[in-house]
Amino acid sequence: MKISNVELIVVGVPRYTGFVNKHVIVKLFTDEGLTGIGEMSDFSHLPRYAIDVRDLKVGLKQMLVGQNPFDIMKINKELVENFPESMYYYDKGNFVRNGIDNALHDLCAKALDTSVAEMIGGRIREKIKVCYPIFRHRFMDEVEENLDVVRKRYQQGFDVFRLYAGKNLDADEAFLAGVKKEFGSKVKIKSLDFSHLLNWKETLQAIKRLTPYDLGLEMIESPAPRNDFEGLYNIRMKTDYPISEHVWSFRQQYEMLRRDSVDIFNISPIFIGGLTSAKKAAYAAEIANKDCILGTTQELSIGTAAMAHLGSSLVNLRYTSDPTGPELYVGDVVKDKIKYTNGYLHTPNRNVKGLGIELDEAAIQKFQVEDLGWGDATVHQLQDRTALTKA
Repeated sequence: MKISNVELIVVGVPRYTGFVNKHVIVKLFTDEGLTGIGEMSDFSHLPRYAIDVRDLKVGLKQMLVGQNPFDIMKINKELVENFPESMYYYDKGNFVRNGIDNALHDLCAKALDTSVAEMIGGRIREKIKVCYPIFRHRFMDEVEENLDVVRKRYQQGFDVFRLYAGKNLDADEAFLAGVKKEFGSKVKIKSLDFSHLLNWKETLQAIKRLTPYDLGLEMIESPAPRNDFEGLYNIRMKTDYPISEHVWSFRQQYEMLRRDSVDIFNISPIFIGGLTSAKKAAYAAEIANKDCILGTTQELSIGTAAMAHLGSSLVNLRYTSDPTGPELYVGDVVKDKIKYTNGYLHTPNRNVKGLGIELDEAAIQKFQVEDLGWGDATVHQLQDRTALTKA
């Protein structure tokens, strides 16, 4: 079997906040009639430069057409050489590699008449506990809006939430007090995610201020600037809560392991460059006796399905994970959107083929856009993923 063609389709899918996220849907065609699908998720973020999708398609066709899709390691090596890691959180090269690698896994599993989960090692769990994100407060009047998000999502079965904190501590504190007063122990805030906004000393002060409202806190996430490994270590030594950080390059993970900077590695295929790289990062964490969680950049159902297959086989996945992206959008590009039950992402049925996802061509046509540009979006909108235009 050989790859015969590559198709890239840009879609812009609005969130319920009004912010439009752009993703690239990948199709890998073969000379035997099988097609693999993948997702380059959430290009609508900083740094503010866009990939030319037409040029990308030409380059990928030169690389992939004629290749055996089962040569996954060989193809990944070529992808890294052409789209190298840059030690940056939202590395566009990682996004590209993720979409191709996921499509390769989908294609090969279909050829083997099995699921991606079975192909990469089988399953040790049937479902993955996940949390719903509460995006950071910039203004006090957003507190009630976010409390309403908790109310609505709690009614839908989500009882664990993740708070993006650190932008407005007065508002963060008011939100936590409101959750505790209204829900008590029925709702859990699994993490305070500082998203690299503060230095470690500032984060430590924020933790001291916000943890009296502890609602089952599992971890502190990204409590120092990007690649500040000493800062991560310092705060880890000064708080009782486990420290978690995303993995966006193997060099960065090596430095965190070498300096013993974190307790929990936040691993997402989109940030590390696909299922192949995500497995390596998870295995490295396991060898070092570290835990991991599944992270997210708020993928659509294709990318989320890939994470579900991955998470079903990880032995060191012991904390609440993050992938609830499909719940944030007004639509999707698949016929059966990923579903959640009682706050769990269910791992795919053993009988599915590949990722177990079928594209909805009508939905793709509905959301299709020309390019990956941002238009007149502001920096705040790109950072906070909202269409709000408050100054």
